Amino acid sequence: MKPILLSSIICICLCFSRPSGSLAQDRLVIISPHWEGIRYEFGRGFKAFYQAESGREVKVEWMDVGGTSDVLRFIKSEFSNKPDGIDIDLMFGGGSDPYLELSRTNLLAPYQLPDSLLSAIPQKAGGFPLYDADYHWYGATMAGFGIIFNKRVMQRMRLPNPKTWEDLTDPALFSWVGSADPRKSGSAHMPFEIILQAYGWERGWQIITALGANARSFANTGSQVPKDVTTGEIAYGMAIDFYAWAQINEVGPEMIGYTMPDNLTILNPDAIGMLKGAPNSEIARSFLRFVFSEAGQRLWMQKPGTPRGPERFQLSRFTVLPDLYRRIDPAYTSVTFNPFTWTSTFVYDAEKGSARWGIINDLIGTFIIDAHNQLKRRWQQAIEEGNVDSVLPMLAAMPITEEEALDMGRNRWRDQAYRNRMLFDWTQMVEQKYGAGALGMPVAELVLLGGSGGLMTILIVYLWWLKRRRGE
Repeated sequence: MKPILLSSIICICLCFSRPSGSLAQDRLVIISPHWEGIRYEFGRGFKAFYQAESGREVKVEWMDVGGTSDVLRFIKSEFSNKPDGIDIDLMFGGGSDPYLELSRTNLLAPYQLPDSLLSAIPQKAGGFPLYDADYHWYGATMAGFGIIFNKRVMQRMRLPNPKTWEDLTDPALFSWVGSADPRKSGSAHMPFEIILQAYGWERGWQIITALGANARSFANTGSQVPKDVTTGEIAYGMAIDFYAWAQINEVGPEMIGYTMPDNLTILNPDAIGMLKGAPNSEIARSFLRFVFSEAGQRLWMQKPGTPRGPERFQLSRFTVLPDLYRRIDPAYTSVTFNPFTWTSTFVYDAEKGSARWGIINDLIGTFIIDAHNQLKRRWQQAIEEGNVDSVLPMLAAMPITEEEALDMGRNRWRDQAYRNRMLFDWTQMVEQKYGAGALGMPVAELVLLGGSGGLMTILIVYLWWLKRRRGE
């Protein structure tokens, strides 16, 4: 017998004669915008859970493609090329709106948790569903949205204490406000959608525009804004609760404060769901069972090193099991607020928020972020001239109505050619409002150049334009 054939037979025999006590390794692929701490603690916890449940080892692979909006775009793009499955098992984190979109487009696979787990999860919290009626997604934890502020900077600069989103539009706060780009961060997107629903379309855009004009800059990640508040780079920031609490835990409540505007915000499920065609669907279901077990839910709110808590990272998140708020020793937890005792008269329309997610991001991106320097100059001029109230309606006027935004979001915004045409029209409106685009030369010219000659042409022309402007 040839040596190669003999060695192959030996290998096959060894595989089938594996001792019964040895462990085989399985695989799970999760795409997530979650930070390192959540990945580490839930990856570590699941390995122990899965070994106890199945007698096998599992390798958890985490995919990182950016923030929530990046993850959603990636998943939809991949499914457009591979409609039966994209070799990813689960999406974990990113709020609830992306899951509503994925469910509406049939990209999630349903799984009903065992009654022993499902019965412990309330159907709603703060008026918001904690899981999908058809079991396409579940809220693994919850998040609130509010304003983080630096008390020392406010005292030194004699700035007011924030109570509502509208307070961030005060001209006295010019250059002291911070936010992240909602096109890159799902946690940054939610406060803007909340403002539009809480104040209405017209007034909501006035608040968003004035808030944006007061912003010093727009960060690429939601986690950066609370850090900038802590360092005093800005005095106020729009932030999801756990990013704010992390800073408060780090430097103390005497320096940093956080408020959730009464009746003007929500507690939003931070969801998880299994993707259609998941290659490791049984293991994915096991991970879902782990996340909603007491072992998984304790990881969210307990301090590192406490009994049955996380090993290294403090996650400072809510559990969706109401009974744990009573049973966990207060000395063990980093979360002192019980979301199931929180009430609000504000009713958030999740379907509306999900349907127009992309359009709201593009409107904010075009009219506020990409043209931020021009908006700030026009706003500062209005402050100096004392005519803010008369100028704001013009600055905040949007090219589409709320009804049009909802209809476009449901029907046409996925058509990239249509979206590009609309964005081109909007950039021309930016020029009419502010006089120039985000780079200081007409935005429409850049769009045309990008379409005809590519990015290199844009760069060459822009450098030539800068040189001419400086008189070099």
